[in-house]
Amino acid sequence: MNMQRRHGAVLGDGLSGTRCLVLGAGGFIGLNLCRALLRAGAAVHGYGRPPAWPGALPDLRWTQAEFGDTAALGAALEGAEVVFHLLGGSVPAAAERDPAADLRINGVASVELLGLCRAAGVRRMVFVSSGGTVYGVPRILPIPEDHPTDPISAYGIHKLLVEKHLGLLAHRHGLHSVVLRAANPYGPFQSPDRGQGVIAALIARRLAGMPVEVWGDGQVVRDFLHVEDLVAAMLRAAVHAGEERLFNVGSGTGRSILDVVASVDAMLGLRGAEIHHHPARPVDVPVNVLDISRIRRVLGWAPRTDWMAGLRGTAEWLRGVLPARQGALVRR
Repeated sequence: MNMQRRHGAVLGDGLSGTRCLVLGAGGFIGLNLCRALLRAGAAVHGYGRPPAWPGALPDLRWTQAEFGDTAALGAALEGAEVVFHLLGGSVPAAAERDPAADLRINGVASVELLGLCRAAGVRRMVFVSSGGTVYGVPRILPIPEDHPTDPISAYGIHKLLVEKHLGLLAHRHGLHSVVLRAANPYGPFQSPDRGQGVIAALIARRLAGMPVEVWGDGQVVRDFLHVEDLVAAMLRAAVHAGEERLFNVGSGTGRSILDVVASVDAMLGLRGAEIHHHPARPVDVPVNVLDISRIRRVLGWAPRTDWMAGLRGTAEWLRGVLPARQGALVRR
């Protein structure tokens, strides 16, 4: 059964007819979010680069423009009641290669966006931050929202910068913002060849009969969250009116990369994946598992997608798109 239906009427409560602007609507999370908002009866305006999967979206208003196009962005913000901020074109590896460029993409452009929001009279924003990078090396597990934030990557630093500027705008000008520190999302519409999204890349390689590539010994532990569960949290955050405005969003369960490889092989009915180990990366924390008790208590949200069912659904979607992506996979 589709996860959106399992969440029931609560998923879209309060959003019917609401004017929602999705910044970064053409990406993995944005596509899933737009589809859910449309099902909930919202008036959806997508903004960003062309969708990675053009046939994935029903008809909706669309502005094709870059993050830095302030004229287009300012026009798109006019009349928006809820803004979902998913823009920022880099991935963690790119941020490490060029921290200054990532600062412009994820930092400076977001600060400019917030100024445009103020000018347009936007009163509500949901920002998806990175629960996997903003905390750094954990001192306790699972990691609660009040854990110190000591990122060990440029990507994490820049996500945290945006969080702080959102808080500043809320304090000075009354913007109601909700920050969701998301775990590692996976699921349909995640490109397996973008350099971010280990599960999509892993499933694609196993379906193609290719070796698995692992950084380090494969023992690093991560919290993996199905994208439909993340979207459900975003919809609840969009109508949340309470004082708590910072939430971890994850599964609350840690899995090592080698555990994920074993799960994927079990799901696909394969055995003995050939694993190619690469040197460990200094930006990878040894373990990241999020404490999700606050979002359970305050928003009544909980992850509902079974791990193996989520992997199967991702594999089914990838089977339908892999032929067009085989060349890109081989070049990774």
